[in-house]
Amino acid sequence: MVLKAFFPTCCTLADSGLLVGRWIPEQSSAVVLAVVHFPFIPIQVKELLAQVQQASRVGLAVLGTWCHHQQEPEESLGHFLEGLGAIFSHEPWLQLCRERGRKFWSCKATHQQGPGVPGVPSKDRVMLIFYDQRKVLLSHLHPPTVLPDCQFGEVTASTEGLAAIFDTVSRSEVLFCKDQFDEGPVRLSHWQSEGVEASILVELAKQASGPVCLLVAYLLSLVSAASACRKANMLVSMLLDVALGLTLLSWLHSSNRIGHLADALIPMADHVAEELQHLLQWLMGAPAGLKMNRALDQVLGRFFLYHIHLWISYIHLMSPFIERILWHVGLSACLGLTVALSILSDILALLTFHIYCFYVYGARLYCLKICGLSSLWRLFRGKKWNVLRQRVDSCSYDLDQLFIGTLLFTILVFLLPTTALYYLVFTLLRLLVVTVQGLIHLLVDLINSLPLYSLGLRLCRPYRLAAGVKFRVLEHEAGRPLRLMMQINPLPYSRVVHTYRMASCGCHPKHSWGSLCRKLFFGELIYPWKQRGDKQD
Repeated sequence: MVLKAFFPTCCTLADSGLLVGRWIPEQSSAVVLAVVHFPFIPIQVKELLAQVQQASRVGLAVLGTWCHHQQEPEESLGHFLEGLGAIFSHEPWLQLCRERGRKFWSCKATHQQGPGVPGVPSKDRVMLIFYDQRKVLLSHLHPPTVLPDCQFGEVTASTEGLAAIFDTVSRSEVLFCKDQFDEGPVRLSHWQSEGVEASILVELAKQASGPVCLLVAYLLSLVSAASACRKANMLVSMLLDVALGLTLLSWLHSSNRIGHLADALIPMADHVAEELQHLLQWLMGAPAGLKMNRALDQVLGRFFLYHIHLWISYIHLMSPFIERILWHVGLSACLGLTVALSILSDILALLTFHIYCFYVYGARLYCLKICGLSSLWRLFRGKKWNVLRQRVDSCSYDLDQLFIGTLLFTILVFLLPTTALYYLVFTLLRLLVVTVQGLIHLLVDLINSLPLYSLGLRLCRPYRLAAGVKFRVLEHEAGRPLRLMMQINPLPYSRVVHTYRMASCGCHPKHSWGSLCRKLFFGELIYPWKQRGDKQD
């Protein structure tokens, strides 16, 4: 049987002692968490492990011995290490030794015959796997993406194996509160043993400035409370939203930009209205050389020109209050950039209300003619639409009905090009406005839903978001244990966005291109918001 021993890289230079960790029998794996240094009292080591096990709910035990020959090994130390298996009985008993002046290690895993009776009835092959204890402790392992050619059972088994190792290290954080520099009876080596000088500086700073450190500790507690990625993403998104809003607010109120914007708004509205008048006059003539129905063309053109006249009068009536309205709207940016963008979308809808009215009038008229033509086309084929059964049934018509239907069908066919042209022009204008509003809503959803904290964590600390691990062979020699280095595979950016993206509250409909083209062809209204009861294709 091959036994896998996970050994922290921070303990490779530790002094000789005991290996403390967890044994996972399902995987035949031993996860070493720390090294207990000499001298120690066995009963105190057992009490420490019992306390840590009660606090962390992790079954910790003494897995074996660790021997680091910095000098020539003494015979007494070797005999003492071999006799520790009788005091701390564990199956199997690991014996790891780093030989002086050589790059290979000595690894043994022996089984005892009975409790308290040392013996070597059998030996297992040991595979030594090094891991960065700090990165494994701080990382969060995500389930892998199952490929089509992979067996689901194999992926689940490997995922559970890695999750057990990561969970063991993360839940044993209580054990890392003590190190070899503590004054207690038990001295340990683990990943936090490398930061002792910084800890001394922190202690000196605490004694020098107590209130400041209390404030910093309180702020750090708030950060730790929001350490969950989803909570942190929401917090960072809100802070960024407010920061961008305050930046926009300061930009608007500097150099009287709101006044300049209000002064430019009225000429801009007049220019848009003038361009619409030129467009209508072009449609009332012979647009692109097309032969239009002159009577209907003149009626529709004068109708829309009158609406433009009403719109210009409304804009000039509101001109004295526009600057004050924009000033109050600018104050809303202190609530966040998304609030300002949402109000900007509403202002755009109000400023283009005349285009919306033109689109509704043209769409309703065009839809009425399309429905009339389809109904009269069924009349020619001897069919009708059954409203109760929602289907097309056969029907017999007399000669007068067919004659009137023919006249109406001819009139609608000759009037359709004129109506369709007006509908096409105003639909394009409406789609342009909807596109601008959609871009604004897309920016709002992007600010609200983009996991900025997780992306920053992936950029600065890739090991915090783990997608799995990979093993790199360090050295391998016949008759020697295989040594591997476990490295964390960071989560791809696409999976980070997909996993941690917050729920969007966008209200735009998710129409397919086929549904959109069908609605445009039949003259159905296109709204940038979701209608209650709409059928999603």
